[in-house]
Amino acid sequence: MSEALLTVSGLGKRFGGFVALADVELEVAKGERLGLIGPNGSGKSTLVNCLCGTLRNDSGSVRFNGRMLDGMKAHERTRLGMARSFQLPRPFGTMTLAENLRIPLLYVVQLRGAVANIDRRCVELLDLVGLADKAHQLPTDLTQIEMRKLELARAMAAEPSLLIADESMAGLSHQEVDDILALLMRLNEQQGVTIIMIEHIMRAVMHFSQRLVVLVAGRKIADGNPADIVRQEDVVAAYLGS
Repeated sequence: MSEALLTVSGLGKRFGGFVALADVELEVAKGERLGLIGPNGSGKSTLVNCLCGTLRNDSGSVRFNGRMLDGMKAHERTRLGMARSFQLPRPFGTMTLAENLRIPLLYVVQLRGAVANIDRRCVELLDLVGLADKAHQLPTDLTQIEMRKLELARAMAAEPSLLIADESMAGLSHQEVDDILALLMRLNEQQGVTIIMIEHIMRAVMHFSQRLVVLVAGRKIADGNPADIVRQEDVVAAYLGS
């Protein structure tokens, strides 16, 4: 495996007496496609929020691209190259698609130079996700899958080396799931972005992931080859009941 981009050591998080994460260990290599799965309430969202700085972990540490992130705020982590997309896209409704991308370009990447350079980058990002012809439309004009593509474009505007895609396919049709899968594969293979996919659609997870990590009740119970992981008794039990 290549050099680790993300290293999580002994990560723990509590909410009062409830243990949301317990001693989670995780490494993600540069360029890797990692699937993160688990039943509802397993701690996936809490883990992502601790990684991205939305929540502060109570124990353990997170190292990203050689730097310790403990104590860093969310926007500081984003500027280091860690971005996420959200399951429920919330673009700026009164701004065009291109204007939605100017926000992260100006305030996260702090792209400098002529306005024309920023405008060109907005079009490049929209072209990357197949929305270049809608650059001057409002998000309210978009279909559900186009909203998901805009959400991914907004994440990519931060120029991430690590993208955490949080249920980018929820509620989509079979063909739309394939379209988002193809987009994520392009981001990984052509843009060189390391991707952690959080998803409940198992055929998508199995197609995309080079490695699979399973969380149950805040603990990592499996980590390895997807074909092997989904046959493990404790993983099957977590999803189907023992």
